[in-house]
Amino acid sequence: MSGIVGILQFAVDGLGQQQQAIADNLANSQTPGYIGQQVDFQSSLRQALGSPVGGTAQVSMSSTPGLPATDGNNVDTGQQLVAAEKNTLQYQTMVDMLNAQFLLVQGAAGGSFQ
Repeated sequence: MSGIVGILQFAVDGLGQQQQAIADNLANSQTPGYIGQQVDFQSSLRQALGSPVGGTAQVSMSSTPGLPATDGNNVDTGQQLVAAEKNTLQYQTMVDMLNAQFLLVQGAAGGSFQ
């Protein structure tokens, strides 16, 4: 993976996958037997940075030693809400950085900043 734009795009995509996993977990927090999902975005990003062809963030079953509840569900709603907030802040930061890169390219090409 090369170039800051490619790295930032991978980060935005990975954080989007992570947000989807968190949303799925929250939606199924009362589903008996549901095992939460997780995206190890940071590890995936490190691997992608070391690979010339990039990579993808992988969704896996949560290994969090959660409850599990008597019905087999291991989703901790409070933990997922905190993860969702953290993910939202990271996502917004990556999008802001990506937009800044596009503004730099636009300025270098003679365009005006708005």
